[in-house]
Amino acid sequence: MISDLSKTAITAFSEAAVKRGDVPGVVTLIANREGVLYQGAVGKQDVARDVDISTGTIFRIASMTKPLTSVAIMMLVDAGKLKLDDPVANYLPEFKDRPVISKFNQADATYETRPAKRAITIRHLLTHTSGLGLAFTDPTIARILKDPSKTEPELPLLQDPGTKWQYSVSPRVLGWVIEKVSGETLDVFLQKQIFGPLKMVDTAYVVPDDKAPRVVTVHSRKDGKLSEEANTPTQVSTVRGDGGLYSTANDYAMFVRMLLNGGTLNDVKILSAKSVQMMGENPPGGVFMQTQPDENPARTRPFPIGAGRDKFGLGFQITAADPQYAKYRSPGSLSWGGIFNTHFWIDPQRQIAGIVLMQTLPFYDEASMGVLRGIEAIVYQNLK
Repeated sequence: MISDLSKTAITAFSEAAVKRGDVPGVVTLIANREGVLYQGAVGKQDVARDVDISTGTIFRIASMTKPLTSVAIMMLVDAGKLKLDDPVANYLPEFKDRPVISKFNQADATYETRPAKRAITIRHLLTHTSGLGLAFTDPTIARILKDPSKTEPELPLLQDPGTKWQYSVSPRVLGWVIEKVSGETLDVFLQKQIFGPLKMVDTAYVVPDDKAPRVVTVHSRKDGKLSEEANTPTQVSTVRGDGGLYSTANDYAMFVRMLLNGGTLNDVKILSAKSVQMMGENPPGGVFMQTQPDENPARTRPFPIGAGRDKFGLGFQITAADPQYAKYRSPGSLSWGGIFNTHFWIDPQRQIAGIVLMQTLPFYDEASMGVLRGIEAIVYQNLK
């Protein structure tokens, strides 16, 4: 349980952050296995229209889609429909014999390749060790994609699978695997197998017209100043395994509480306890997360916290023990975030989870991260 002192302090801290202009608005939810311990909304959902943010505000959760895709994959593993060490090419032939870039010319984006030492597996995709990359964090990919005829999943690999952690489009490929194995589109599979059973009523790739007024606006920070983008009348998105979902704090709490409860929530079983445990295990070996550069500074600052010491499990960053960070989430906590500074963590050791939703760019913006870490520190300061 979190103390009443912590609840008051979270609200006061959030109000001060909004007043300073750190973020226009923030929704915070703290939960344990049994339910919600704290929920608060401070600031504006739409500054130009003077709409207050609320606990029902709908956010673009972007890469917080990825853990949902990873859970969907583990559901197929539970069902015996695929195995973690299956080559991806078993399901998507276009990934067979994907070569590795051996020499790259930044001036004209030409490159030479060599055969990869091993095939990309489902496990590699889950752990971001597939060798694939992303343009907004990798200069090689960014330079190649100046040619609009190419896309990230089609490119040669940056390194051999299993040798290096690199944030990538891997969960997008996992989404295609889910569609191939299940015979359903990803949005239908997620709705039938996760959103519906968990009663995640506001989570979808497309926001219906009657819910559009609840969608938060996006703010971008440049030279220390925030500018707001107006919402379009109809919210649309592309169905992808690596992003695109809209959701609320309440909805995402159902997902994280399911994981805290070993794969089952309110008598609804989503995953086996064994699969939940596997997803949160630190993978063996020396492949640690590495700092991802801000190839596109308008989209992201270097990330993540924990680079060089944390590893990445089957869909989640896994917090390593470090006395420097003792006032935050426990070692073994699972976490990730979305590019608009939506964040969550799941702490199995202390049996608590946190969701902090903002809607600002760039990702890992100093002010937004200050809000996340400030709230997290307050939670743990007076945790009963």
